[in-house]
Amino acid sequence: MNTKKVVSCILAVMLICSLFAGCSDSSDTKGATGGDVIEFKDMEGRDIKLEGDVDKVVAIGSALRLYTYVAGTDKLVGVEKGQQDPATGRPYIMANPSLKDLPIVGEGHPADPDPELIMQVEPDVIIAGDIMDKASLEKLESKIGVPVVIVNCGANAVFDPNTYEAIRLIGKVIDKGDRAEEVVSFMEDSKKELADLTKDIPEEEKPTIYVGGLSYKGMHGIESTAGQSPLLTAIGAKNVADELGKQGSIMLDKEKLIEWDPDILIIDANGLRIVKDDYKKNKDFYNSLSAVKNGKVYTQLPYVSYYNNVETAIADIYYVGKILYPEAFKDIDPAAKADEIYEFLLGKPLYREMAEKFGGYKQITLE
Repeated sequence: MNTKKVVSCILAVMLICSLFAGCSDSSDTKGATGGDVIEFKDMEGRDIKLEGDVDKVVAIGSALRLYTYVAGTDKLVGVEKGQQDPATGRPYIMANPSLKDLPIVGEGHPADPDPELIMQVEPDVIIAGDIMDKASLEKLESKIGVPVVIVNCGANAVFDPNTYEAIRLIGKVIDKGDRAEEVVSFMEDSKKELADLTKDIPEEEKPTIYVGGLSYKGMHGIESTAGQSPLLTAIGAKNVADELGKQGSIMLDKEKLIEWDPDILIIDANGLRIVKDDYKKNKDFYNSLSAVKNGKVYTQLPYVSYYNNVETAIADIYYVGKILYPEAFKDIDPAAKADEIYEFLLGKPLYREMAEKFGGYKQITLE
């Protein structure tokens, strides 16, 4: 082979190699330290670049709950003080008692991350959810020199596409994408099962329902409810509060409840004491309700505590479905289903512990 042909072959090989290099995904590039670099956008549309292995994480706000679904406490090096107390009834704390042994990075609830405390634990990344506005988080990022990935659960959290995106982002950051997909699939499978159980129930056979005592920035009485609740929508329930045309938390004029007179009354366990105290003062009001007169009053586990605890919310849906449609849910044991959900998402069956704290799934009187 002559010299010109040899040179031509070498140049051709070099060109092909350069073309392949130019086509590689940016998430697979190497950084200055030789570690992989992943690049993506967080849920605020911010460009994030993480270089090297992520071995140390701080998750604040609602991100910690979602993080535990994906990875338990693996790689966590700090936690907000407000997210260490299992007495709050948050299952992710109950399932992960080692959270109490992690260094404090801020007070939490409401969130207030401390830059100096965060720097002391030297995280590779901070995952922040539903906690502070974008500008405040970018200021924190600039001050401590650690990338901040912003996630959020959306308005509903339960069966919410934003929740799924947040879970997937967490999986991407800590290299647990497969587990993140398993979590999303589990939630979607639950949603489908609930839809299948209720799809053939005629509207005229569905009782009306009101859920009171819901927590929203604190605990409340019978007046606190939710419109277009994803929990009730998932089972096609006739939520009387939907008449108001509002989505999310609603503080109701109690007299409206008399007008609606729902067949079924559910009291969230967080507000049960307040409702019972109010009953002592206003017995005539409560006793005028058909649900009270007919013994159709029940309590559910509280799912709102420092944002929505998705696992308890899903468990509550099965329980309420069993109350509304006993025949369709005849094969569902709400306590066993709750444990199935807790165990898959958090690694531990927690229904008994939750029931001991809050009374569990049962029919009640207001006396």
